[in-house]
Amino acid sequence: MTKITAIIPTLNEEIHIADAIKSVSFADEIIIIDSFSTDKTLEIAEKQTVKIIKRKFDDFSSQKNFAIDQAKHPWIYILDADERVTPGVRKEILQSVKDPKDFVGFFVRRSFYFVGKKVNYSGFQRDKVIRLFLKESCSYTGLVHETIKTKGKLGFFKNKIDHFSYRNYDHYISKMNHYAAIRAKELHEQGKKVNLFHVLIKPPVRFFIHYIVRLGFLDGFTGFLVAKTQAYGVLTRYIKLWSLNNKMN
Repeated sequence: MTKITAIIPTLNEEIHIADAIKSVSFADEIIIIDSFSTDKTLEIAEKQTVKIIKRKFDDFSSQKNFAIDQAKHPWIYILDADERVTPGVRKEILQSVKDPKDFVGFFVRRSFYFVGKKVNYSGFQRDKVIRLFLKESCSYTGLVHETIKTKGKLGFFKNKIDHFSYRNYDHYISKMNHYAAIRAKELHEQGKKVNLFHVLIKPPVRFFIHYIVRLGFLDGFTGFLVAKTQAYGVLTRYIKLWSLNNKMN
């Protein structure tokens, strides 16, 4: 019961994939689930001891759940390509699968980096995700910002992984657009409609939360960019939802 399958979802991650694979080299199996990358992601991955699965992307949960179903081992470690397992977390992972103490999964906190600079506030100081879990007890749900449904208790690691999420501001905007489109689709399928509150109030409120409430101003100009882009993401989500609503009329 101590063997681990590491899963890395990818789409055009040529600048990350080699370091991502190295980061989970402790795993007994590494699966790359790729959404038909057009850069050198797969060319680089093929030089490593990994299993590569190509699957058309529909949503984050379906992509990860599909890969989990292909895993040989009971413990799963999910690694986004822009994350790195630190030595402290690696030690906790190996110890936890040997002696899980009745936990079926574990939260890990992340140190967030924006264009190579560590962001200490802006809401990321509380960033945590479930990354290690038992295959039989956990599954993903939700189209974007997916969450894990668990059948049992969850523990916490003391150490943090590194999260190099955005290469530059344009990359940040691109990701926010991608997330907004998926979330808009999810809201549309739930029958949600757009009103003035969504486009006039929610974006500035989101800016206020990240920049003031979550202390983004302490991160200087980087904190301002994070808050501004979070607000942009909210506005974009509802513009896309409005477009979907009106296509049906």
